[in-house]
Amino acid sequence: MLKNLVSNSKQMQQLIVPLISTGRDHKQFFKRILILKRTMSSTATPSYDFQTLKVTSPAEFVKQVELNRPDKRNAMNTAFWKEVLSCFNTLTNDQDCRAVVLSGAGKLFTAGLDLYENEVFKKLMASESSDSSRKAFQIGQGVRELQESFNAIEKCPKPVIAAIHGGCVGGGVDMISACDIRFCSQDAWFQIKEVDIGLAADLGTLQRFPKIIGNDGLFRELAYTCRKFHSDEAKSMGLVSRILPDKASLIDAAVELAKQIAEKSPVAVQGTKVNVVYSRDHGVYQGLDYMATWNSAMLQSEDIPKAVGASMQKQKPVFSKL
Repeated sequence: MLKNLVSNSKQMQQLIVPLISTGRDHKQFFKRILILKRTMSSTATPSYDFQTLKVTSPAEFVKQVELNRPDKRNAMNTAFWKEVLSCFNTLTNDQDCRAVVLSGAGKLFTAGLDLYENEVFKKLMASESSDSSRKAFQIGQGVRELQESFNAIEKCPKPVIAAIHGGCVGGGVDMISACDIRFCSQDAWFQIKEVDIGLAADLGTLQRFPKIIGNDGLFRELAYTCRKFHSDEAKSMGLVSRILPDKASLIDAAVELAKQIAEKSPVAVQGTKVNVVYSRDHGVYQGLDYMATWNSAMLQSEDIPKAVGASMQKQKPVFSKL
């Protein structure tokens, strides 16, 4: 069936790899492919011109996204939410990106929500409706829009490595929970802060963090008390997989890992992320069925004979862009 949608396997890869399903059935799967075929024809050079983010290319096929409000401790202001969404949607379709490093400029990763310069948050709380139901609908829609900013990180099929130094507070924990891999510096500390300001975390921490660490009781302790925890505890619970001595070595390690990932088949790596995310949120047999549908296209990839041939000849394979 997929062969009727596109003319060759390379086109299949271009259309399907950016797709991350959220549990829809197979008819929706194929419908999404047709939509992608119509919308992904542009070959223009992606633009990364942002106020709150700095995007660089530290290595071939690697992008570094740096939170760039160091004078405000990288607090998440009005512009930040739309820019994160735009940035990761652009990275999804950037053929020159196969892995992403997410870091913060200045003395710490992020202080979380900017309570002073955040018109989005103020607008949510200032609904003009006198009817509580209508006000709730408006607030709910606003929260979903904010959630989508961090969902875009998880939906991006390119692996995202968070490199955390200094503090990572509130919304920062939501953000790194949407990443694939987390490294931190020795001085890093973390805090699920929302209860301290009178609300429940609503941008992903409560949904993703427990699945990352696999310890429900510990997670509840951290969420209910808002206590800080430091790098050693973060590693022991499984939130981060590596601790580096300082920020410089942290960024170096994250970029080096991103380079290693970027050297692999983008079809294989991105297909792996898509299916890991899907399987996390579905049963074993649903995940296997989705994997079979996925690989009905991806096993036709030119990357498989390239990788096998290079391995037999003890050479490093070179894979074409998606």
